[in-house]
Amino acid sequence: MSDDTIRLVTIGRILRRRGRLLTILAVVGALVGYGASLLIPPRYTTSASVLLPGAWEERELLTQAEIATSSVVVDRAAAALGWAGVDGIELRDRVTAKAADGNIIKISGTADTPERAQRLSDTVAEEFVTFAAQIMGDNTDPEAAARPEALRQSVAKTTRRINELADEAGPGRSVESVQTRTELAKLRTALQEAVDRLEKADTATDRPDMVVMGPAARPAGEAPPTRTQLVGGGALLFVLFAVIGHLAAARVGRRLRTGADITAALGSTLLGAVDVTGGRAADRPKGGGARAVFRRLLGVDVRWDIPSPGASGDDESRQIRYRRVCARLRDRLPAPRRLLVVVPDGDEVARRAAAQLVAEAENDSSPDSSNSGLLVLHVVGVSVSRPMVPDRAGESGAVVVVSAGSWTAGELAGIAEACADARHEVVGTVLAGTVWARPTRSSGRPRRATAPVLAVGGAAKGGER
Repeated sequence: MSDDTIRLVTIGRILRRRGRLLTILAVVGALVGYGASLLIPPRYTTSASVLLPGAWEERELLTQAEIATSSVVVDRAAAALGWAGVDGIELRDRVTAKAADGNIIKISGTADTPERAQRLSDTVAEEFVTFAAQIMGDNTDPEAAARPEALRQSVAKTTRRINELADEAGPGRSVESVQTRTELAKLRTALQEAVDRLEKADTATDRPDMVVMGPAARPAGEAPPTRTQLVGGGALLFVLFAVIGHLAAARVGRRLRTGADITAALGSTLLGAVDVTGGRAADRPKGGGARAVFRRLLGVDVRWDIPSPGASGDDESRQIRYRRVCARLRDRLPAPRRLLVVVPDGDEVARRAAAQLVAEAENDSSPDSSNSGLLVLHVVGVSVSRPMVPDRAGESGAVVVVSAGSWTAGELAGIAEACADARHEVVGTVLAGTVWARPTRSSGRPRRATAPVLAVGGAAKGGER
């Protein structure tokens, strides 16, 4: 899992196998969101629109929006409202303004009741219009207003002087006088056009006053986040964190999943892979106690990060795998062929596979006069945290049965060290997996005993390999 790409099938597997846990977390998240809604008072928001007549550039509109939320305007609004314990600093966090299409400034106010939100927006809009009008009035400098009049007088004086020069040039009987009068007429016309353009420019700069486009509408519902949004957001957030946590744990997980990695950690060879029939119940660890009951209630007692069991063949095909493993063990061991079958505690799949392997070794013995062909297996459970294997008592070694994706390299190395400490050579590893059992059998061969025998010994029983 740590090297695999996260796919949608992985998310689906989490939702299927951790559905009970995710449901509980969703309920907890909803309760947390509801508790947060009780701590956060309800808020109501409404907007008042202010129209700016005339031609305005975008940067000018943005400037007006900043003025609408300036400290001067908000402080004046706070003084006009006169709310106890509410000053301009607090109102500044409740008032926003933005430029909209059509030279409109929308001023929004937020309060704890619809009435106060409406009154706040209207008051700020009125104070903004008043302040903007004062700014425009303050910009009328008397000297600046007198400059156009002085310019007009200068133009009139210059025009009179041009007329006098034209009269002095004579009636235009000579070529020089005609040219002089023509040039003076052109100069007089250009001067008059410049004055006309200046007057038009002065008229364009005189913008009409801003207008508040009616009172703000009274809000009908709460402003986000509402109680419903907090409850739904809390449930969704808890589920999302749970899924991310599962993916992160699988990414950093060190449990071995391939036969090559498992055999390398145990320092042995792979004897074969066997199948155990069953579904999720096969992966469910046995045992009681409050912790086990709690894990079952939450639905976390079954691994989610392993693929779903594949379809299995018939009983005969599964038993062939066990017989082949037994045959390889007989070929590797001298007589008497006695082995310890080491199974990690908590590995239910491996425990069932070991029991089936013991039963197959008992039924699939080779008849021999001296019973040298018998394969005697004895299953022992080993704690992974503190592995301890019984001392050697006539056994020829040990075979380790594990399931893929259940143990780390360090845990398997600890089992191998425990076997070596008890003078048991690990002759091989058997990899156990879970498959779905088919309801019908494809062979008429009678079923062999499959009881979970923990030890096999004594005389050989009939049966051919």
